[in-house]
Amino acid sequence: MITRRTFVKAGGCALVAFAGAPRFLLRTAHAAQASGKVLVAVFQRGAVDGLSMVMPHGDPGYAGVRPSIALQPPRRGESERAADLDGFFAFHPALAPLVPLWSNRTLAVVHACGSPDTTRSHFDAQDYMETGTPGVKATTDGWLARAVGTRPAKSTPFRAVAIGPALPRTLQGDAGAISMQSLERFDVRAGSDGAARTGFESLYEQGVRDLLHGTGRETFEAVKLLRKVEASRIPPANGAEYPRAPLGEALRQIAQLIKANVGLEVAFADMLGWDTHVGQGAERGQLALRFRDFGAALAAFDQDLGDKMSDVVVLTMSEFGRTVAENGNRGTDHGHATAMLALGGGVRGGRVYGQWPGLGRHQLFDGRDLAVTTDFRTLFSEVAIRHLGVSAAPLFPGFRPTQPPLGILA
Repeated sequence: MITRRTFVKAGGCALVAFAGAPRFLLRTAHAAQASGKVLVAVFQRGAVDGLSMVMPHGDPGYAGVRPSIALQPPRRGESERAADLDGFFAFHPALAPLVPLWSNRTLAVVHACGSPDTTRSHFDAQDYMETGTPGVKATTDGWLARAVGTRPAKSTPFRAVAIGPALPRTLQGDAGAISMQSLERFDVRAGSDGAARTGFESLYEQGVRDLLHGTGRETFEAVKLLRKVEASRIPPANGAEYPRAPLGEALRQIAQLIKANVGLEVAFADMLGWDTHVGQGAERGQLALRFRDFGAALAAFDQDLGDKMSDVVVLTMSEFGRTVAENGNRGTDHGHATAMLALGGGVRGGRVYGQWPGLGRHQLFDGRDLAVTTDFRTLFSEVAIRHLGVSAAPLFPGFRPTQPPLGILA
């Protein structure tokens, strides 16, 4: 018989991290825990073109270097064009579902955001962003795992969850994080004799591929809790319709966990396919299709959670951006800065944050890329501290901010 010995209480050392924290951070952390604050991180793997996602139509350097992939500037009444945000920036037309969130000031943009490290390697840049230590390959844990570890412990295996086949780098560490491909795989299935197979020992016999993939310490407790709350049977609310794409499915399941009240604090999801070296397209094309699924998934998540979004912040990220000029294959190559989004409760939305560096040749990084003016750690730490109430000290080792806080959260 499987016992409760597989459940390992986490967080004894997490309390130590708070010993020297300022009192206002302690109060914020306790309030965040009491109100069920959740941070959802969405990683756009492959380096999204931030200049197409949030187009700087007001910069004279934009259109001339993109003869075939530049978006047409916004024009009132023409939905096929980019959606103007503030007279200078505009959303790609495929991101139209996000415009209402911008208008009601729950969605914000941080442009020219990225890493101070100059690598153009996907692997290295993703690793640096997930560990939160640019240029340091020896870091053993991820920044989201550290964020969870600084918060008061909870008796739940669902403090930190990734939807995917493997635990991402950012959740590796001592947080007791788990990953799963699907909540539905934990439903009770009928046996070969047609009778319902009860008892989670039977579930285990179906194979470890149907179980959670993480530390293994809390697997069985997680299986039992998922079955008890029947999270996979919670339908989308408020008329929300998720796109039938991997990110839509991942966010739908994260919403189910939030609504099931399983103690979720941090969730993670990936979206692949942003490495557009060839045939990127403009208003239409492969990149537009990715934006369509991306925007529809975020908008559906917001609609599904409704009032619960007051306790949720969604933070998007990508390892770096794309070149300002298009290449000979009507695509873009590995660049430097990109655009990131913040959506949800407490976000001071309806604004583009960060200093715009400009697209003139003399303003570009290495003469080819959008320059980084906001270190991603400035954004990530502000969201983690203000929303989750974590301690700043251990979150990004060695980081000394060189710019004031963005003020993106109330």
